[in-house]
Amino acid sequence: MSSVAVLTPESFAEHRSGLKDQEITGSCVPEDEAYIPTYLEAFPPLPEKGAPGEKAGEPASAWGSKIRPIKASVITQVFHVPLEERRYKDNSQFGEGEEAKVCLDIMQRTGAHIELSLAKDQGLSIMVTGKLDSVMKARKEIVARLQTQASATVAIPKEHHRFVIGKNGEKLQELELKTATKIAIPRPDDPSANIRITGTKEGIEKARHEILLISAEQDKRAVERLSLEKAFHPFIAGAHNRLVQELSQETGARISIPPPSLPKDEIVITGEKEAVALALSRIRAIYDDKRKTTTISVEVKKSQHKYIIGPKGNTLQEILEATGVSVEMPPLDSGSETIILRGEPDKLGPALTQVYAKAKSVMVVEVTAPAWLHRFIIGKKGQNIGRITQQLPRVHIEFTDGEERISLEGPTEEVEQAQAQIQEIIKDLLVRMDYTEVIIDQRFHRHLIGKNGANINRIKEQYKVSVRIPQDSERSGLVRIEGDPKGVQLARRELIEMVQRMENERTKDLIVEQKFHRTIIGQKGEKIKEVRDKFPEVIINFPDPSQKSDIVQLRGPKNEVEKCAKFLQKIIADLIENSFSLSVPIFKQFHKNIIGKGGANIKKIREETNTKIDLPTENSNSEMIVITGKKSNCEAARDRILAIQRELANIKETEVTIPAKLHNSLIGSKGCLVRSIMEDCGGVHIHFPSEGSGSDKVTIRGPVGEVEKAKKQLLQLAEEKVRKERCKECTYKFLIGRGGANIRRVRDRTGARIIFPSPDDTEQELITIVGKEEAVRQAQKELESLVKNLDDVVEDSMVVDVRHHRHFVCRRGQVLRELAEEYGGVAVSFPRTGANSQRVTLKGAKDCVEAAKKRIQEIIEDLESQVSVEVAIPQRYHRAIMGPKGCRIQHITREHEVQIKFPERDDSASAAPLEASPQENGEVSPEAEFVPRKCDIITISGRAEKCEQAKAALLALVPITEDVEVSYELHRYIIGQKGSGIRKMMEEYEVNIWVPQPEKQLDVIKVTGLVANVERAKQGLLERVKELQAEQEDRALRSFKVTMSVDPKFHPKIIGRKGAVISQIRKDHDVSIQFPDKGDEQQDLIVISGYERNVEEARQAIQQLVAELQEMVSQDVHLDPRTHARIIGARGKAIRKLMEEFKVDIRFPQPGSDEPDKVTVTGLPETVDNAIDHLLNLEEEYMLSVTETETLAAYMKPPSRYGGGGGAGGVDDSSGGPAKGFVVRDAPWNAAGNKAPDMSSAEDFPTFGTGVAPKQASAWGPKKF
Repeated sequence: MSSVAVLTPESFAEHRSGLKDQEITGSCVPEDEAYIPTYLEAFPPLPEKGAPGEKAGEPASAWGSKIRPIKASVITQVFHVPLEERRYKDNSQFGEGEEAKVCLDIMQRTGAHIELSLAKDQGLSIMVTGKLDSVMKARKEIVARLQTQASATVAIPKEHHRFVIGKNGEKLQELELKTATKIAIPRPDDPSANIRITGTKEGIEKARHEILLISAEQDKRAVERLSLEKAFHPFIAGAHNRLVQELSQETGARISIPPPSLPKDEIVITGEKEAVALALSRIRAIYDDKRKTTTISVEVKKSQHKYIIGPKGNTLQEILEATGVSVEMPPLDSGSETIILRGEPDKLGPALTQVYAKAKSVMVVEVTAPAWLHRFIIGKKGQNIGRITQQLPRVHIEFTDGEERISLEGPTEEVEQAQAQIQEIIKDLLVRMDYTEVIIDQRFHRHLIGKNGANINRIKEQYKVSVRIPQDSERSGLVRIEGDPKGVQLARRELIEMVQRMENERTKDLIVEQKFHRTIIGQKGEKIKEVRDKFPEVIINFPDPSQKSDIVQLRGPKNEVEKCAKFLQKIIADLIENSFSLSVPIFKQFHKNIIGKGGANIKKIREETNTKIDLPTENSNSEMIVITGKKSNCEAARDRILAIQRELANIKETEVTIPAKLHNSLIGSKGCLVRSIMEDCGGVHIHFPSEGSGSDKVTIRGPVGEVEKAKKQLLQLAEEKVRKERCKECTYKFLIGRGGANIRRVRDRTGARIIFPSPDDTEQELITIVGKEEAVRQAQKELESLVKNLDDVVEDSMVVDVRHHRHFVCRRGQVLRELAEEYGGVAVSFPRTGANSQRVTLKGAKDCVEAAKKRIQEIIEDLESQVSVEVAIPQRYHRAIMGPKGCRIQHITREHEVQIKFPERDDSASAAPLEASPQENGEVSPEAEFVPRKCDIITISGRAEKCEQAKAALLALVPITEDVEVSYELHRYIIGQKGSGIRKMMEEYEVNIWVPQPEKQLDVIKVTGLVANVERAKQGLLERVKELQAEQEDRALRSFKVTMSVDPKFHPKIIGRKGAVISQIRKDHDVSIQFPDKGDEQQDLIVISGYERNVEEARQAIQQLVAELQEMVSQDVHLDPRTHARIIGARGKAIRKLMEEFKVDIRFPQPGSDEPDKVTVTGLPETVDNAIDHLLNLEEEYMLSVTETETLAAYMKPPSRYGGGGGAGGVDDSSGGPAKGFVVRDAPWNAAGNKAPDMSSAEDFPTFGTGVAPKQASAWGPKKF
């Protein structure tokens, strides 16, 4: 019978009151709780090992179970270094020299702890503590670095060296670590047998002893090599090597017999000398006994040898074990079929019987089966053949590709069983399987297969057949179908129907520009996949990109192909509509304005007009901006771009009405006519409407004056006639004449415009004549006359003084080439050097020859009238005058037709300082007269007037230096970061700018360069100075400061959470606000800096904030600390929400505070009161839960056994004294003369393992490092 107690609230309260009474009185403690155990009961003694009188039946004590010893992971080693072996002896103070540094380094590298102490005899005692591995490494390094090293050699036999080294050098490493030495063993090719040991004397002795021990151990071993005929090795080894293993076990020697495959007679015996001798005698005895055996030879087919050998030679071992006869097989790669049997005469008969039995134990049978059935016989994943091989594992079945036979090999009975099973399978397959072959054109194969094999897989699954379609590389149309007879016929019919349908399918070619192919296909083929899904029966083929073809092929049923074609055409039409392209000519200087700052303008136009706008690259000469998109959008974008250009410059746009039929004739071949008008009229832009538009409007845009000029020429050209004249390209220069003189005469006389082809034109021999009909006809006549004269080739000669010949032929005949180019290809021949002839021959068109003669005569007159003029310019300016790659000098020589020669450079002259130069700005300085030297003289040769002009041009190139007044304070801003500012100015103005050294503090900057460049640089420098001065003034205005005093208690509120409030004030008023640092004396001062007005506004904002804060009050409310966590919430979420709701600040006490229940609420009076009321409500609500939890915990927790109190009552027990702790009776310390141990003493209660012990003095004295 069981009873159930029901706990009601009343009984629970009664129980609690009962508990409290017990705690208060303390008189109802049960007897078992008051019991104090004895010392022996609480701490039973450990059993003594092998104590007398111990009985087996005696119960084990509490300590009776076997405790495994715990091996300490930390060890300590102490060793000494005598004074005479110390490496560092001259330290002034122990622990501060090299020894301490070395020990610190070793401690860091090994992780071991090292303590040093100095003995009375000045020897060094070292204690190393740490893990075994760390201690050993540290010890080795200490010995190597703190102790002087000695060396010694030990000689042991060369063959023993490898035993000292050990496997992979492990033995040697262990020995070096153990003895703290370095052991050097000679290389195998070194004849020396001496091993060198380096280290301390003690370590050397230990290492020497260990090495001699290893050598002595090896001295006891011996090696014997015995050469016996290979034929007798099986008798010595025994069947399955059992005999040789027994020999090894009995004698203790190791016997190595070469395997049968190795043609080697030598048997190696190693081990102790006695064991080797015993094994040697036993092997010789076996050999002597077996030498009396006889042999017989038999012939067995080579194909059966493998059955006699057996797997891994097991059959030969079995014969040897059963009969004691060794069977010698010829090598498998030899053609011999002779097998030798060796053994006792009476045993040879049974052995021979076994050999024949093994040879005939395996049978080979061939089964005939059609080749196409082989894979069905094998089955899916080898299932059918696998069942046979599992039942008959010793049968080997081999299928031959393309042959109608299956080979079976194995034991006779099993082969017969396998043969019967395979024949049954073949019979069954022939009844229920069939095959057929269909010839299908190879071009249809991929359509039969379908995408990812979809079509062919469906046929295979539907009709349960196998369809083999040949590879493209086979170039065969034979398709084979295998499987169920009915399924084969159905599959065949469907394949033929598919082929017929494909033959009747329609193929349509769509012309799609290749540039749209990628767009139609889409990224990763997404868009074309949608089209294919919509028209699954249509095959869409795009050409390979490398073919550059525009033909997209559609193939499928007629209706579907038409629908797909319409769908694709719609897509293409949308693409074409959106790919309308428009070119807008915009003057190059305005491109950057159209782009805008950071691309703002161009981005806005692109977004608002939904177009793509491409501008030419910065280094391109093109002025065309290309707009792509819908036509209406492109035109809108063009209008906006042109509007920007009109705003930026005095650009005029006008329209001229010219019949559309005349547009092509006005444009000319490849635009030659309209281009000539644009070039003549200062680069205006003339825009003709697109061909086929039917519009007569021609737009002209450009500067106002040039637009009117172009309009006039265009209208005039519209009324004129155009005629084309053919002429050889080589005669163009002669027709044009020098400086265009000839062609200008024709134009002036006739009034017609003559246009020669540009280098890009394909018709290089076509000259265009434009003008009124009469003028064009007259100009044509004159040109034809000139051309006709050029075609009449004549030969003439003239006399040229020999001294002038060199001028014509020098520089690889440059003058002669220029004559030929200028005068219609006339050939000028001068006599060879040394011929003393003055006759020069000219050959070419009559007019060209006459003109060339005239030009040669002019050159001779120039040469005869040539003078040489010397210009004295200091050598230091020569490089500047020449310019980059001599470009300036080349320009002067071409322009003035003179020769300029610079003197040889004199390095001693160039070493003179720049300041000492008396010449400046190309003129003689009044302070000092310039005395020219040879290296300063530049020679100019040519006509007198040309020489003077060239001289003036040279002197103009002499750089000048001017001073610019710039305040010293601005110099660093002009130089810029890492000199970037001054470098930019020097590159921009092509001058050299010199800024004085900072220590000189000069208010001047020197600018050196050409006159024009220096002037521009001066202006640029002065403008930069104005900018910097403006910036200085602005900085001065921004540096206005105001200091205001604010009570430090308000600072956190002014700063705000994560600086939010102060950041907003700084941002709103554009000021800098600095709060005092923690260490500052005046903690109430806040500094505001910025523009005066902004600073004042920021100050007012802070004052207003402080005024609001001063209105706030702080009240303390006492809340039970147990409710704080719940009021604050997870990560302060609840308290933040509460503070935002009531617009107050709530501060909880820090852990360990004197008043843990005091919570401070700050804010406006009414909000503070509301917040406090809410907090008190929360406390009341949370306390109910806390009290209930604690009460239940007190009820569930049993009272303390020895404490006398427990549960919740323990909290309120303030009268109780300190806990008594654990009490025992009859303890040893209670005996007379004994006292209780001090539990705080490390000596009485030492720590175990690596626990952290209290700091105490080391046994070795205070640490020095």
